[in-house]
Amino acid sequence: MWVASSTELTLKPTAVALGKFDGVHLGHHKVIQPILPPALEQTRRKEQENTPTSSPTQPTQPPEQTYSTVVTFNPHPLEFFTGQPRPLLTPLDEKVQQLRSLGVEQLVLLPFDKELSALSPQDFVEQILVKQLQCRRISVGQDFCFGKQRRGTAKDLQLLAAKYHIPVTIVSLQTYTDHAPTQETPISTSLIRHYLESGEVKNANLLLGRPYTLIGTVVQGEKMGRTIGFPTANLQLPQNKFIPRYGVYAVRAAIVSETPDVTTPHQNLGVMNIGNRPTVNGSKLSVEVHLFDWCSDLYGKKLAVQLVEFLRAEQKFPCLEHLKTQIQLDCDIAREVLRPKC
Repeated sequence: MWVASSTELTLKPTAVALGKFDGVHLGHHKVIQPILPPALEQTRRKEQENTPTSSPTQPTQPPEQTYSTVVTFNPHPLEFFTGQPRPLLTPLDEKVQQLRSLGVEQLVLLPFDKELSALSPQDFVEQILVKQLQCRRISVGQDFCFGKQRRGTAKDLQLLAAKYHIPVTIVSLQTYTDHAPTQETPISTSLIRHYLESGEVKNANLLLGRPYTLIGTVVQGEKMGRTIGFPTANLQLPQNKFIPRYGVYAVRAAIVSETPDVTTPHQNLGVMNIGNRPTVNGSKLSVEVHLFDWCSDLYGKKLAVQLVEFLRAEQKFPCLEHLKTQIQLDCDIAREVLRPKC
């Protein structure tokens, strides 16, 4: 997949899905689907079939090639306006991986700066979508807003783009059934973040359409786990990765292949601790994974750890022996959680 940091570097013309797309969750999938190549080809064939010709033998022009393109912003608009770093569910590498798996051909990162934020909705359509991206088709979510002070709505985009004969698909908000049987809740990045902050991993995974995953390089730690019989792999995560609730999780993990298009099954089971390690007077965040029945060296390798279930909150124990007893209990519970269901 081609990744462009400016519109000058994009492959054109484009079929564009617009949005922030942090998480690339199930709602985002629905927004992206209309601009993927198979959907476009099907639409073109229908348009050709419905267009009368002057002669039965009149040749038809081959359809214009367009590149299925996700257009998002860098940095995240909230980071630009607040001046504060915005942890992301899917940092760039993860976003690229998820979009590639959906069949997206191109990701464009619009530099979100003072100039872009000041564009009116009309100017955004004319300058960015029409002139710079040579857009032929657009898809957005129902709640999409754009332009200066977010004045433009999805309906406004539809009307403005129509002046340039660019069709706009407005995708309804995707919902799921919440705890109450009749309560339909919109799927959103903010709701997924809330669930992860609360340790409600199953709900977060449900909305993502996949397990929430921490991907990092295994680095040297203090080797404290070895002294109590539970060696751990210490993960160094991207600085802008969103960290879920501190505590212990049942996880599945795999070594990430150096080849982007090759996926490795998550066959290794274990437990992961996220936190400051209060029992040993830790003062900074650590992410440690203990894999069951694993004895090989992992230093320097990249590990992808899928969160399956939150087991307990982080706590301080009176001594290492108490901690060891609790870790053994955590492992027993995790093995049961991760056991294949018949």
